[in-house]
Amino acid sequence: MVNQEIISEIHLTVFSDIKYLDVVQCVSDSFFNLAGFEEDDVYWVGLSIREAVTNAILHGNKNNSRIPVILSFKHRTDRLVVTVTDQGEGVDESRLPDPRDPENLFKPGGRGIFLVKSFMDNVFFSTPDGGGNELVMEKFIKEGEKNED
Repeated sequence: MVNQEIISEIHLTVFSDIKYLDVVQCVSDSFFNLAGFEEDDVYWVGLSIREAVTNAILHGNKNNSRIPVILSFKHRTDRLVVTVTDQGEGVDESRLPDPRDPENLFKPGGRGIFLVKSFMDNVFFSTPDGGGNELVMEKFIKEGEKNED
């Protein structure tokens, strides 16, 4: 990625407890609204971020409420970048089941990453230097959505 100017940036740390999902949702919705995204996009991006944080809490941090999930929201000139970091062992994308497979259709879980990839423009997994797992999601700003305020 080209080094682009960061217009604004928010960092949020929550403990691994599902009760914090509404806080994350409020920050996400506000951040994307301020950037000028349309209501539909704000909703689907919010759902993606909620899924990513849920996965970080349940799978990455094993529901241990003492371990934080760290989020960063960056508004760059042409995109918004959201990073969700947990202390898990990481994700092997090739081992994730396909939720569209007939044998998975009626299973209650397993759709989070599929949804994230469906609604975000770019999705990357990495391992930060200090360990853990990092999910980076990007949503490009369409020409009509730019907020110059």
